[in-house]
Amino acid sequence: MDLMEYQAKELFAKHGVPVTLGVVANTPEEARKGAEDLGGAVVVKAQVKAGGRGKAGGVKLAKTPQEAFDRASDILGMEIKGLTVNRVLIAPAASIEDEYYFSFLLDRANRQYLCIASVEGGVEIEEVAKTNPDAVKQIPIDPGTGVDEATARAIATEAAFPEPVFEQAVTMIQALWKVFVEEDATLVEVNPLAKLAGDKLEALDGKVSLDDNADFRHPDHEAFVDKSAENPLEAKAKALNLNYVKLEGQVGIIGNGAGLVMSTLDVVAYAGEAHGGVKPANFLDIGGGANAEVMANGLDVILGDPDVRSVFVNVFGGITACDEVANGIVGALDLLGDAATKPLVVRLDGNNVELGRQILEERNHPLVTLVGTMDGAADKAAELANA
Repeated sequence: MDLMEYQAKELFAKHGVPVTLGVVANTPEEARKGAEDLGGAVVVKAQVKAGGRGKAGGVKLAKTPQEAFDRASDILGMEIKGLTVNRVLIAPAASIEDEYYFSFLLDRANRQYLCIASVEGGVEIEEVAKTNPDAVKQIPIDPGTGVDEATARAIATEAAFPEPVFEQAVTMIQALWKVFVEEDATLVEVNPLAKLAGDKLEALDGKVSLDDNADFRHPDHEAFVDKSAENPLEAKAKALNLNYVKLEGQVGIIGNGAGLVMSTLDVVAYAGEAHGGVKPANFLDIGGGANAEVMANGLDVILGDPDVRSVFVNVFGGITACDEVANGIVGALDLLGDAATKPLVVRLDGNNVELGRQILEERNHPLVTLVGTMDGAADKAAELANA
C-alpha cells in the first residue's frame, strides 16, 4: 500500500523523524481555516499517490488564508496522472537553503536493502541521476545487520552531507531506518530532505510503501486505506479474503493458483484477438479451497462487475480434486440463484477430472459450458464475451 504525503509524515513523526505535519483539508473552506491556524504563508499540496505533483500544478504557495482557499479550489478535483485530488495538505512555507534526497528500499534482485542518497538531490533527483550519476550514492544494506549509528555515519559520510547538518543526518538516517523496518515498508523516501534556515534538517515531503503481506502485524495500517479511491470490487474481494485485481477487459477469470491464473490471462488475451479484441476482466486466484462458498464469493465479485460478459473458470485439480471444484461450482450457482446471469466456461483437469466433469454434465446448468482444453475454453469464453 502506497501512502500519501500526509500519511507518510505521520509515520515519520511517530519514529522521531523531524517533520511538520500541517493540516489536511478536504474543502477550500478547510484549507482557509488551516492557513489561518498555521499563520503566515503556506503551501497547498495535492494529496495523491503519484509523483510530479508540483510540475502538474498540484503544489501552490499561498501568502494569505484567502489565497489558500483559492489555491485549494484550483487543486481539489484536478487529475494528476489519472488520480483525482480529493484532499490537500496545508503546510507552513519553509525557508529552504538546500535540498537533498534520501531513501531506503527493498532490492529484490540482490536480496538485500538499498540506501540511495544524494546531497545534490531534491525534486530534480531523476535529472541528477542522468547527468551526474556519481552524485547519487547507492549503498547496500545487509538485512542481517541493518542500520546502527556506525552504519548511519558511514552512509552520511559517503553521501557527503555537509558538516552543519551532518550529525542531524546521522540521527535522521537511523530514524528513517526505524520507519522502514518497524512499519514493514518496502520503500521509505524523503524528497526533498531540506536544510532550512538555521541549519535545521527536516523531511519536507515523504513517500512510503507498506508491505501488505505484513498487515497482520499492523492493524493500525488499516487507517491509511483511502476508501474513496479504493475500487469497490477489490474492496469487496478483500473483505472476502479473495486474491482479486480488477482489470479492464470483458472476460472474468477464476483459477486456483497464481501461476495458472496468470497463464489464463495470457491465453484469454490471445484468444480475444480473434473475437473483437476482448480481454481479461480480472485476476482472481481462489487458492486450493475451491468449495461452494469460496466459488460463490468469487463469482459474486466477478458477476458484480458490469464490464464482465462471460466467465472462464480454469482449475487444475491437485490438493483440491476436480469433483470438489465441480461441486463448488454447482453449489455456487445454487447459492447465487438469479444473480448468476452471465455464461460460464469451465475447464477442469487433474485429480478426479472425470468425476468432476460428470458432476457438471449431470447438473446441466444452462449457463455452464464445459470445455476440455485450456485453449478451447479461452476461445469459447472470448466468443461468448463478444457475442
